[in-house]
Amino acid sequence: MAGGAVVAGGSGGNPFKQGFVGKGYMWAFILVTSLFFLWGFAYGLLDVLNKHFQNVLGISKLQSTGLQVAYFGIGYFAFSPVAGEVLRRRGYKFTIIMGLALYSIGAVLFWPVAKFSVGSTNPQGIFGGFVVCTAVVACGLATLEVSANSYVSVMPPHNVANFRLQFSQSFNGVASFTGPLIASKYFFSAENKDDLTNVQWVYLAVALLGVSVAVAFFFTKLPEVSEEALEAEAEALAESSGQDALALQPFRKQYRAITGFVAQFLYVGAQVTIGTFFLNYTSESAGILEEKGSQLLSYALITFTVARFVGTALLSVVSAPLLLLAYALACTGISILIGALPGMAGVGCLIAVFFFMSIMYPVIFVLSTTGLGRHTRRASGLVVMGVSGGAVFPPIQGAIADHFSTRSSYFLVVPAFAYVAGWAFWVWNKDGRRIRASGGEVEREVEAAGGATIPPAAVGLGYQGRTENYEGSIKDDVHRVEKV
Repeated sequence: MAGGAVVAGGSGGNPFKQGFVGKGYMWAFILVTSLFFLWGFAYGLLDVLNKHFQNVLGISKLQSTGLQVAYFGIGYFAFSPVAGEVLRRRGYKFTIIMGLALYSIGAVLFWPVAKFSVGSTNPQGIFGGFVVCTAVVACGLATLEVSANSYVSVMPPHNVANFRLQFSQSFNGVASFTGPLIASKYFFSAENKDDLTNVQWVYLAVALLGVSVAVAFFFTKLPEVSEEALEAEAEALAESSGQDALALQPFRKQYRAITGFVAQFLYVGAQVTIGTFFLNYTSESAGILEEKGSQLLSYALITFTVARFVGTALLSVVSAPLLLLAYALACTGISILIGALPGMAGVGCLIAVFFFMSIMYPVIFVLSTTGLGRHTRRASGLVVMGVSGGAVFPPIQGAIADHFSTRSSYFLVVPAFAYVAGWAFWVWNKDGRRIRASGGEVEREVEAAGGATIPPAAVGLGYQGRTENYEGSIKDDVHRVEKV
């Protein structure tokens, strides 16, 4: 997930030889990367809670998707613009701490709701309470995503920002399979499968983790990034790469960003709905108990995580839109098999599709926000709002599953992946049909000809917003690059 202004991040250079985190940024990078772990863990628990609430509270599959509606609809669609405005006005450190506060408050609220569930005669009211808690957690997570993705992207050195963002997002996957593993032990074990007691303990631990990270951020001098410098750099880079004509057009004509938003909306909707009904699928299609199904979900998320590291390596040698095209076509074919094949064959395909979904979010995000100059921040915000697809798809799939079957409901994601494949082909064709990766192909290229580079927008601690000299240095560097 992403947000803010991504102004750089080429794929040129070997990140292992030159280092992918600038001097003075390592501790900040470690702290910000920990945020990816936090929201991956929360998301991993979300899909498991759907099935657990169905069992304990007796709600339907369609009703259980209220968690996804709250998480992606309220958190990401409604609150992301608010978080973006806070980021613009107050900076990264304040916004991150605000996100961690909301995250921890929402997690703590799970405690009283779980307590009231004991002996309650109003399961719908209890579920409504959990939906509210999930919405508060999601507002915190949306805030963290808007700030963390942007911050990782604008750190120096810029020419390996794509690698750095992919690396950080891999820890999202590491955490996402931890949630189902914990759930299989504490939610679905014999003594806990019919109550919600352990939900409160798990989320209390989540809250304490959030508070601990917030304290670490409070006492850390986080290098800030000037909004004005980011804007100036985005325009200078667009001009130096010959994309100034595109950047000067009005936003309504930025078709790459607009169609990228649709691709992100459909992809996230498909990914979320695949995970939401994973346990229902394994139970109904293959007769697998919930505890074992939760373990299988964790294995699927491990597959996703490993594939993200593999994808990061592939993106250093293969054209990003071409790799996205291949992965999207694979997801389209596998999704058809998930809906068609019963038993363990279908379950195997369900796990396999996680491998090919792994790179889609960050690649779609970067391809959608490439070369837009002054429109970069607005395009980034638009693509972040595409995450709201996760609020739309699960209720539709829940209705299909209730009326027909869970297995047949998985055909819903086929056209979503087909659109992503078509969009990737369009971008690949627009970018010259390159097969191998090259600098500047998937994002603004900060590397300049002859080894000269444009200086980073992040100018260190104590930056007071004075951009005149900095903007002048950008223009001078661009002029020198053009001469080369």
